[in-house]
Amino acid sequence: MAEYSGQKTVSAAGTAERLHADLPCNGPLLVKALPGNTGDVYLGNVEGDVSSTNGLVLDAGEEIYFSMVHNLREIWLDVGTNDDGVAYMFLRI
Repeated sequence: MAEYSGQKTVSAAGTAERLHADLPCNGPLLVKALPGNTGDVYLGNVEGDVSSTNGLVLDAGEEIYFSMVHNLREIWLDVGTNDDGVAYMFLRI
């Protein structure tokens, strides 16, 4: 097993981006909204159509655990404030 971590910010609020361009995960994933965020983060897997109306909302410092994700490119995020984002960590099994 190997542990991976990183961060992803979105420069333009209202423009959903993939959590990563292409990074196989094949295991559990923890995503945490950066503590310095000034707005909400929205997560989903709706092929770029993630927003405040259909995404899972995380306030600054909140986290979510996914029990199985195959690739980080499956997770999309958007933000309410430019340059807010998330940190992530996973084990590749």
